[in-house]
Amino acid sequence: MGTSEHYWNPMVPELTVMQFAVSLDFYRRVGFQVRFQRTNPNFAYLTLGQAQLMIEEYHDTGWNVAALERPFGRGVNLQIEVADVHAIADTLSAHAIALYRPITETWYPTEPGVSEGVREFLVQDPDGYLLRFQEYVGQRSA
Repeated sequence: MGTSEHYWNPMVPELTVMQFAVSLDFYRRVGFQVRFQRTNPNFAYLTLGQAQLMIEEYHDTGWNVAALERPFGRGVNLQIEVADVHAIADTLSAHAIALYRPITETWYPTEPGVSEGVREFLVQDPDGYLLRFQEYVGQRSA
């Protein structure tokens, strides 16, 4: 997207949200920063480290293929790698935002005889999109 000095991911999910201000506040509380924002319709391009996400307020001419029913994004979770899952979970707790699943350490097989470990938790945004924040903890023999 141009020759900007900013890093642009080659794939960035765009989430349709029902109450833009509420969703933007949620993502800012989690730690996302606004790279840019526009109106008509309300839209923001958000970043957290190298994670990138777009949110756009629902409108009649949006790219909606069917009626939206909460929770949105059924069958999808957005994995977001961060340096410290505990810091984000603590921020959510301080704002009375409940986790969908608590922090757990999980080891995923990635190749024969090798597993990669992460600390991760799940939280739903105001529209029900499922976010999976994870912190890499290392590699070990399976």
